Amino acid sequence: QVHLEESGGGSVQAGGSLRLSCTNSRNSISRRCMGWFRQTPGKEREGFARIFVGDGEAPYYADSVKGRFIVIPDNAKDTMYLQMNDLKPEDSGVYFCAARFVGSGCPRGLQESDFQYWGQGTQVTASS
Repeated sequence: QVHLEESGGGSVQAGGSLRLSCTNSRNSISRRCMGWFRQTPGKEREGFARIFVGDGEAPYYADSVKGRFIVIPDNAKDTMYLQMNDLKPEDSGVYFCAARFVGSGCPRGLQESDFQYWGQGTQVTASS
């Protein structure tokens, strides 16, 4: 089974940084497609980053976070980190990690339906 546990959310001033963690406590993240999604106020949940862990391929980032957010997998700890720098008020919302355990590789898109397992979500707030 897969059980994703998230931690690391909180509140910072705009321009600050936070690091989120997503740990698969019952299985390995190696050779799995892992994704990050967020739901900001008034919007539907959207994906903004994904990585296939273990093949050396660079992560994908949406334009909204490219250059500010970094996905860092740690196979030894079965944990995926999301380093968020230069946070903006519009980044505020609930952040979710997700895992895909069917097929091989990551799908071309970043849709909720591509991922079977989800973390509980963690709140991130960046205030101006």
